[in-house]
Amino acid sequence: MKILMLSWEYPPRVVGGIARVVHDLSHRLIKDGHDVTVVTYRDGNVPYEENDNGVKVYRVDNFMIQPNNFIDWIMQLNFNMVAKSGEIIAKEGNFDVIHAHDWLVAYAAKTLKYAYNTPIVSTIHATEAGRNSGIRGEQQKYINDTEWMLTYESSEVIVNSNYMKNELQRLFGLPFEKINVVPNGVDLTIFDNVEKDYDFRRQYAMDNEKIILFVGRLVYEKGVQHLIGAMPKILNNYHDAKLIIAGKGPMLDELRNEVNSLGLGNKVYFTGYLNSKQVKKMYRVADIAVFPSTYEPFGIVALEAMLSENPVVVSDIGGLNEIVEHGVNGMKSYAGNSNSIADSILTLLFDHKLCDTIVKNAKQKVKAQYNWPKIAQDTHFTYQKAICETMAERQAKQIAQEQADKTSQKKNGTEITNLLSFKKRQAFA
Repeated sequence: MKILMLSWEYPPRVVGGIARVVHDLSHRLIKDGHDVTVVTYRDGNVPYEENDNGVKVYRVDNFMIQPNNFIDWIMQLNFNMVAKSGEIIAKEGNFDVIHAHDWLVAYAAKTLKYAYNTPIVSTIHATEAGRNSGIRGEQQKYINDTEWMLTYESSEVIVNSNYMKNELQRLFGLPFEKINVVPNGVDLTIFDNVEKDYDFRRQYAMDNEKIILFVGRLVYEKGVQHLIGAMPKILNNYHDAKLIIAGKGPMLDELRNEVNSLGLGNKVYFTGYLNSKQVKKMYRVADIAVFPSTYEPFGIVALEAMLSENPVVVSDIGGLNEIVEHGVNGMKSYAGNSNSIADSILTLLFDHKLCDTIVKNAKQKVKAQYNWPKIAQDTHFTYQKAICETMAERQAKQIAQEQADKTSQKKNGTEITNLLSFKKRQAFA
C-alpha cells in the first residue's frame, strides 16, 4: 500500500504527541511492507528531503511573507503541502490513501482527495472543544469547524480512546461505525540500554529524596498546578520527597510563582526542556510518575512511565482512565483535585509491595496492548476499509450514471419516434 502521511510535526520537530505517533507508526508500516511518504513542516536546519530508515520524508517551508495570525500560517502551510504532494505524485504516481493528522492539515488533505480521487483517513488526536472545555472565541470556533470538516471528508476516522470516540460523536454527530478506536503505542525497546544514572539523579535530588516526576508541556490541561497544590500535604506526611517538573510551556512563570507562594522552592525543581535521552534517564531515576491532566485524549507519557518501571498516578479522565486500573497497574486521582492526587502518591510512597505489583502489571499491559505491530495492523485495516468504501462509491456513481444515460437515451429515442410519427401523419394529411 502507498500511504501519504500529512502532519505539521515530525522529528526532529516535536510540538506535542503527534510527531512520535507519526514517526513510530510510519516505521512500523514500513516494516510491514508498505510504502510511506511523510509531508511535513521544515523547522530549523534540517534537510528538505530525507530517507528516514525507509520512510520518505519531505519538508516544506512556509511562505516568505509574514502571516497575520496562526490560522493564516496554517493555511499557507497547507498550500505548500499540496504543492509538494503534487510534485511527488507526478513523479512517483498516486497514493492509495491519505492519512491526515489533526485539523492542521485538513485543507491539504481535502484538496488532494478531490484532485487525485484518493480516500482520506484522519486521526483526531484531540479536539479544540476538549482542550478549552468548550468553544468561546472566533478562532476556537474556526478550528472546531475545521475539525468537523476533516471528519466529514474522511472515509474513516481514527481516535486513540473510547473517550475520544464519544467526544467526536457528541461534537460532530459522526456515525458510530465511522470512528475506529486505535490506541497510541510506545517503542518497547526504548529503555533496554538505559541504566539508573545516580550522578544524573543527584543533579535534581538528594539520595534520600524520593523523586515524584511530571513530564509534559506546561499548559493548563496537563494539570501541573494541581500536582504542585498536592505537595504541602505530601511533604507533611513524607518529608523526603521532591517534585521534578520536566518540560516547558506558557505556564512556567505562573507555576514558579505558585511554588514560591507555597514556600516549596527547595522541594520543587523545574528542569526546563529535556531531550529524549535525558527524559529516558529521568524516568529511570524517578520513584513515582504523575500525570494529573484535566483533559487527556490518550497519554503516551503514561505508557512510557509504565514501561520504565515507574508506578504511575493519573487522573480519572480521558484515555488515562482507560489505561490505568486503580490499585492494579497504577493509581488514579480525581481530576483537578490536589487532595486526591496527594492521597494516591502517599499510598505508593508508603506501600512498597503495592508499588512492585503495580510496576509488574503495568509493564505486562503495555507490552500486550500498546505495541506498534498490533497498532499498525489495526491502522492498515482502517485504510482497507476506506479504500473499499471509495471503490464502492465510485461503482455506485458509475452505475447511477449508466442508468441515467440509458434513461436519457430511451427518452430521446421515444421523442424521436413520436416526432417521426407526427411528421408522417402530417404528410399523409
